[in-house]
Amino acid sequence: MHPNVLLKISAFSDGQAGGNPAGVLIAPQLPADAEMQRIAADLGFSETVFAQPQGEAWRVRYFSPENEVPFCGHATIALGAALAQQQGEGKFELILNNAKISVEGRRAGALFAAALQSPPTRSAPAEPALLTAALALFGLQMDDLDPRLPPGLAHAGADHLVLALKSRATLAAMNYDLAEGRKLMLAAGLTTILLAYIETPQLFHTRNAFACGGVLEDPATGAATAALAGYLRDLGWPHGGVIDLVQGEDMGLRSLLRAEIPAAVGSSIRVSGTARVLP
Repeated sequence: MHPNVLLKISAFSDGQAGGNPAGVLIAPQLPADAEMQRIAADLGFSETVFAQPQGEAWRVRYFSPENEVPFCGHATIALGAALAQQQGEGKFELILNNAKISVEGRRAGALFAAALQSPPTRSAPAEPALLTAALALFGLQMDDLDPRLPPGLAHAGADHLVLALKSRATLAAMNYDLAEGRKLMLAAGLTTILLAYIETPQLFHTRNAFACGGVLEDPATGAATAALAGYLRDLGWPHGGVIDLVQGEDMGLRSLLRAEIPAAVGSSIRVSGTARVLP
């Protein structure tokens, strides 16, 4: 693969289908900020990742169509696949704006398998005013929420609001006004709002609103998955060390994500999945 070629890679795919497409540009030198923003906007994927070599590591930045984001899980998985294709299989150290993480990439038949180590995690209960605004945005009531997983702010490189729903049908019906969602998320400093249905303590169905990036919904969100996993750890959830997520199903882009949860509070979450190179 020649550097400076903008790749399109769908991360957290369900075999040769589904996943969340990301743009990947690996270059000897990162483009100017305005140029990276233009490339991301022109491509129109929820994120495009840019990487340049820096010593033994890679300097990495992420742009949505609307703005720069501090960390993006699915684009990191896509980058892991691209680096494995270009550099050979292995583990790659990544230098983000506010954190140092890593991604592993290897070939897996016609696909690539990749796993990232998230930034450190932290969480806190959701403030009542934010919860009220979020429920109004989605047309939800307090009775729609699953009391087993209280509303919370979860962080793993970026902030996410977590709302667990009692009903899979309520999750499937998720809808909201993009402009109102963008206003709420920017005011609250949220990267996404994660809605979840708990099938079992280790299997979640999720949807992620990403209005702050100009995208109604992400089909697979590794950063929010890491944040959710850290939140579950903080709550003493019976996760057994690993959770699986099905995301994007209601969009027709079924995506599969796995999060491995070590015991140490605040420690990095390993998020893994497969990736397929798009034409």
